[in-house]
Amino acid sequence: MAEAAAKTAKGEQTRALILETALELFRERGYEETTMRAIAARAGVAVGNAYYYFRSKEDLIQHFYGRTHEELVEAAAPILRDERTFRARLRGVLRARLETIDPYHAFAGVFFRTAADPASPLNPFSEASRPVREQVVATFDEVVRGSDDLRRLPADLASELPELLWTYQMGIILFWVHDRSPGRARTRRLMERSADLVARLVKLAGNPLLAPLRKSALRLFRDLRDDVASDPEPRDDGDARDD
Repeated sequence: MAEAAAKTAKGEQTRALILETALELFRERGYEETTMRAIAARAGVAVGNAYYYFRSKEDLIQHFYGRTHEELVEAAAPILRDERTFRARLRGVLRARLETIDPYHAFAGVFFRTAADPASPLNPFSEASRPVREQVVATFDEVVRGSDDLRRLPADLASELPELLWTYQMGIILFWVHDRSPGRARTRRLMERSADLVARLVKLAGNPLLAPLRKSALRLFRDLRDDVASDPEPRDDGDARDD
């Protein structure tokens, strides 16, 4: 049993080494110019071993996305435990998101160029990205459900709000990718101000007088989401060995 545990620990160390090496090479050479063979060589492992842990470069990045979400969950835990208002919970989680991804800003543009391609499995709306996307939406669902001041939120808005917040967060991240201000100060300022605005709009949307407008806006959001979901599946080169 101890031997099995040691083997598992070594495997996780190798997986982490390959991932860190890949991120380093993506930063140095760019995503397209980096091959699995180059990653394996830099990490000091056999090419076959690299493919054992990650079946493609896209798989590597999906694992990276998953790791950033795990870091977000850990950083946001005290906020979701202690804060009770929607505004404080939303701002706190978004602040935690920016803090946990900031170490990766140097090569965020490398990922964005690939992820912006609608045909890429790294696109945040792709089927391949669904697991991490759903995990982040679940975090925003926790933001909403734990907000004492949203107890009377209309059911139609409550059901859609976590995904709306995920979409809003993606806009903040896009701004962050292009932000060259010291410490990404402009992104932090945008987040703080826009989060306050979002919190106010969500509460206003619960006003019965605004129900027709709210229903129309939610219908538009659902239609757009369904249009994206009905698009042809992006290419998946995962089975092709990128040597």
